[in-house]
Formats: sequence, C-alpha cells, structure tokens
Amino acid sequence: MGQKNTTSKQSRTRRNPRALKGRGNPKVTGILPVALEKATKALRGIVHAGKEYICVMRLHSSVSEEKLRKVCAEFEGPIYQRPPLKSSVKRVVRIRTIYYIDILEISGRDVLMRIGCQAGTYIRKLCHDIGEVLGVGAHMQELRRTRSGPFKEDETLVTLHDLKDAYDIWKEEKDETQLRKVILPVEAAVAHLPKIVIRDSAVDAICHGADLAAPGVLRLETGIKRNTLIAMMTQKGELVALGQAKMTSQEILEAEKGIVAKTVRVIMDRGTYPKMWSS
Repeated sequence: MGQKNTTSKQSRTRRNPRALKGRGNPKVTGILPVALEKATKALRGIVHAGKEYICVMRLHSSVSEEKLRKVCAEFEGPIYQRPPLKSSVKRVVRIRTIYYIDILEISGRDVLMRIGCQAGTYIRKLCHDIGEVLGVGAHMQELRRTRSGPFKEDETLVTLHDLKDAYDIWKEEKDETQLRKVILPVEAAVAHLPKIVIRDSAVDAICHGADLAAPGVLRLETGIKRNTLIAMMTQKGELVALGQAKMTSQEILEAEKGIVAKTVRVIMDRGTYPKMWSS
C-alpha cells in the first residue's frame, strides 16, 4: 500500500521540453521539469540542482581561437554575477559556480558551447561578460537547457504530444504502459540527492514532521555533508521526505543518539505506514 500511495499518478514528476520562452528570450528552449499535484513538494530538490546548457554565443568582432579558449577557461569556477535587467530576482551581485565551459564548435563569430553551472546562473550575462573580457563584446544568440538536476535531455525528455498520446491510449485502452514512460514517480526527482534509508518504525513519525534521529537510520550513502539536502527513503525505495543533514555520513554511522537530519519537506502521506510512536 505504501508504494502505491507514493508513486500514484498524482505523485509523479513529468518532464516538459516546451520552450522556456519569456520577454526577450525568443530562442531559449530545453528541458523543463514539471511536477503534478503532490509531487510539487519534491521540486525543492531540483530547483537548486546544477544545470547544463548548449549555447550559441555571437562575438561582435573576430578573436583568435586561442584567446577565446583562454578567456572561457578563466570563467570556470566561482564567478561574481549580477542578474540582467530582465530578471525575476533582485539585481545584487552574487557568486555562482561555472563547472565547465566546453567549446564545441567555432563558425566565424558564432561559438557553440556546452556549459555546466550552478542553479541561478544567467547564461545571457555570462556571454556578455566573456565578450567584455575579450574586448570585442558578445551576446547570447541561442540557448537550450539539456540538463536540470537528475533530468537529462537524451534520457528523459518527452513532448506534450507524447503526453497526450499516452493519455489517449490510457483513456481508450486502459493501458498505462505509455503513460508510465512519460510520467515518472516522484522518486525520480531526488535521484541526484544523497539518501538515508530509514526504518519502517520511523516512517510515520517523519510523515508527521518529526526530525530523523540516529536510531531511525537503517543505512545511508556516503558523501553526506552537514547542512546539505538529503532524501529520506523507505526500505522499498519510496520517498518519505526531504531533509537537511545535521551530521556527515561518517558521523551518522557512528551516532547512537541525536538528530541526524532535520525534516524540511514531507512527501509521503501520513498513515501510509502504521504508527509506531507515542504522541
């Protein structure tokens, strides 16, 4: 019953590659995770996850390939960035990390690049700043998001037409096969997060908002750091809640008591697992 409740049609995550169009962004497309109903609670695990883009940057004047590659390499790592005028956030200088800038092709003054970056990075501003350092100016000509957190374009991308076709098949033939291919269970939204598997006896307490104590931990993944987002899972692989780690993986393994993770977002419905705690 627990598996059914947390991976039902209402709790699944869908990916939609529709154009991410807005004012001033006529050539911006790519993968866009979309959550349905209760699965929206898990979006916190995706919003702050890393992104990857394929970008066409147009230089305003010609520069040597050697200089271009050198300057782009200088932008890898932490950078200071002020959001552009057309943005939905306050225009204050902030630090964002560029994981990599791979130059894939150069055609005249057009540069095709693959960029991996921290969430909240403005690629349009990155292109402008690269142009400033080059001394010739540059702007973003086209942009496509190819990865958002755990979702990759070449693995999970579906179109609205795919979704409609799958829905029509389900409605007419009562066959969920295609629908399950385009609508993923909510657990897919936390595939990239480190996980702590909790005991069945602790599940309902977590569903009521309790923090995770050391005795409730059954097993865990390595690499957990303090204050990072983690996913609390049942032994069956169901997502119970998102939490903020209060100990490292090694500290959790050695702990016999104390809070190992603070519950920040409950996903599973209360009562999915039997109550085994006293109020």
